[in-house]
Amino acid sequence: MNEQPPLLDTVRRWSTETPDATAVQAADGSLTFAELHEATLGFCGALAEAGAAPGVVVALGLERSRLALPGLLATWWLGATAVPISVRDPADRTGFILGDSRATILLAHRPPNGAMPRAVRLVPPPVGSDTGHGPPVTTVHDRSCAYVIYTSGTTGWPKGVDVSYGALATFLTALGRLGMPTGGNGVNAVSPTFDGWLWCALLYLLHGQSMALLDAAGGGRDGASDLAGQIREVAPRVVCLTPSLLQNCVDAVDTAEMLVVAGEPLPAALADRLAPGRRMLNVYGPTETTIAATWADSAAGDDVMTIGRPLPGYTVYVLDPAGLPVGDGEVGELYVTGPAVATGYRGRPALTAARFVPDPWIGGGQRMYRTGDLVRRRPDGQLVYHGRTDDQIKLRGFRIEPLEVEQVAAAATDIRGAAAFVRGDVLGLAVVPAPRADVPAVLTLVRDHCAAKLPEHMTPAQVIAVESIPTTNTGKVDRAALAAMADACQPTHGRGPATDTERLVCLVWGELLERPFTDVEANFYEVGGHSLLAARSIAELRARTGLAISVRHLLAAPTAAELACTLDEMEPAR
Repeated sequence: MNEQPPLLDTVRRWSTETPDATAVQAADGSLTFAELHEATLGFCGALAEAGAAPGVVVALGLERSRLALPGLLATWWLGATAVPISVRDPADRTGFILGDSRATILLAHRPPNGAMPRAVRLVPPPVGSDTGHGPPVTTVHDRSCAYVIYTSGTTGWPKGVDVSYGALATFLTALGRLGMPTGGNGVNAVSPTFDGWLWCALLYLLHGQSMALLDAAGGGRDGASDLAGQIREVAPRVVCLTPSLLQNCVDAVDTAEMLVVAGEPLPAALADRLAPGRRMLNVYGPTETTIAATWADSAAGDDVMTIGRPLPGYTVYVLDPAGLPVGDGEVGELYVTGPAVATGYRGRPALTAARFVPDPWIGGGQRMYRTGDLVRRRPDGQLVYHGRTDDQIKLRGFRIEPLEVEQVAAAATDIRGAAAFVRGDVLGLAVVPAPRADVPAVLTLVRDHCAAKLPEHMTPAQVIAVESIPTTNTGKVDRAALAAMADACQPTHGRGPATDTERLVCLVWGELLERPFTDVEANFYEVGGHSLLAARSIAELRARTGLAISVRHLLAAPTAAELACTLDEMEPAR
């Protein structure tokens, strides 16, 4: 049994030692460390009045607000279970998570899309702080659930990963051993519904740094800033990004003394460009192992092209299909064991038993998590990533189960089959239209259906029609063949560019989509565009034209012809 997690003692410490230093910066304002502590107490009062206590599930829907951190801390201070959600996600998905997690409280500015389950009480952020009361004293058992993160599943619905307070404490102890200097700004561009957001928040909070909440899709304070522009404004000391995001911001991280990359393999060219002269950390870890499991730290002499070594308090094995250790240099599946392994999947005992298996070497009821990731161990102990044992996709740092996308798409009318694939950093979907179906209408229907049921990062950016789903010699979906088919799909219903501005837009979009773009009447979001590419295209057009164009303009004018007209009507920025 423990009183509140040690993290909360850290909040009190910074509120005393550096009360006026900024703790959180966001589009809706900022909080100093003293204000963060006071706001956390205020949230404690409001949540306790609503019934928050150990075992009670609190859904957190404050998105990228400056209040998201005190809301999370207050939930933990009361020993409750935090479940981050996005109130902007499709109604069916949000409703499923609220019901599946058994949430009874939703901390949010407004209700989510669609109807909210009757069992859930909406609690808006409190006004002011509860300075008239001392901090609550709550005893929390190590096995109590601290938070639930929902990840892509294979049933057509996401699955919740239960992480205990004991696992969280193990991770925090490891994080505290990084030995980072205190003070300065850190960047957090991750959606709060993912545990990458927790990584950034906890890293900065433990080391007394300010967390700047940014929007990777280009949601700066003026609604127009690209991510690189937002980073420049912050002038961060520490930057945590996926390699694909960092690739687009290499000229904006000059002030960073430390770069943390995670979520995807690190390209050698990117490491060669950014690692010299600064500390770099390459972090690996599934949600099921409490945010991270291994890291390669250049300050410790590690090779950042590897995923490094286990975090303090963690143990890893590299095993063959029979569950036996493989030799150094041989490829096997990575298993993670130790007190930071998650409790399991919420309400899914069979899936939990399949992925969280007994550790035969430690015993005593200890379990190890089968990651599904293939690695090899070098003679120096560092681990090299070699892909997956299954079809799971990691795209721009997001974890996606193709089967979930396919099952959602299969529920649309007039299609006989569906298969997801990846082309570059774009998620695609191939569908087999029913006989005599109107193919263009079917493609539009599938796009709209997926957008209504899936979060943005799982919504296919490109949907193509095929006569049948190609398979490999082993009978599995040939996703590489589908990606090649998507490359060959060129819009044919429009016209070519006729003005200099149309040619510029087509050029920029072609560079981003990595194929010629010649149809000025094709919708950017229907031929492979997504929020990250949209932000990049806007940043590039702003740089080349000097015009204050924003993502909002692209949403309103999603074809090259329409966007070119918008550009032609704009006055140069002053």
